[in-house]
Amino acid sequence: MKKIEIKISNNQINYEDALSYMESRVDDIIKNQSKELLWFLSHNHIFTQGTSASEEEVLNSNIIKIIKTNRGGKTTYHGPGQRLVYFMLNLNNKNKDVRKFISIIENSLITFLAYYNIEAQSFNDRVGIWVTKNNNITFDKEKKIGAVGLRIKKWITYHGLSFNINPDLKYYNYIHACGLKEYQNTSMKELGIKLDQSEFDNKFKEIFIKKLKTI
Repeated sequence: MKKIEIKISNNQINYEDALSYMESRVDDIIKNQSKELLWFLSHNHIFTQGTSASEEEVLNSNIIKIIKTNRGGKTTYHGPGQRLVYFMLNLNNKNKDVRKFISIIENSLITFLAYYNIEAQSFNDRVGIWVTKNNNITFDKEKKIGAVGLRIKKWITYHGLSFNINPDLKYYNYIHACGLKEYQNTSMKELGIKLDQSEFDNKFKEIFIKKLKTI
């Protein structure tokens, strides 16, 4: 596997600027002018709506800015305390299986969470990573800690994973996150774990790249 560039942004990145950068980078990867890229970053408070989102998913449109975006999926929240991992990767030289690729993202976070005695899983009927047990205590109902939304251009991926480290969870009260009304979101902080951002970046990167080699 050719070496994948790792980009780590510690300051908050404007969402539109990030999208513009990703689109430009994807075009360069298509032209073989740039390496594949994993980008770790955070955004300021924003709701984004993917290509299958509906207006009904936003319960209060006056809270923060809403942006229509070209990733797959429905409505979600981004903000301080949430870590994004954007995957600009070339599936032409891997298995052209988008569902398999999404599973690798989900399973990488599930493996990461296991280090902290958090059990999580994915479900066939709803994309994302769901906590089912924390510190050996099983939840009555699973809570979402990570969301996945991708776009593919000529088999180059972009957009990616959002993971709740310690965001203000109240913002989820203003949307039906990922179009789901009956589920709650959680974070590492809510689960009683203090996690440093750089610790997540480094551990997740190692887990994901190892799993990526299987396709």
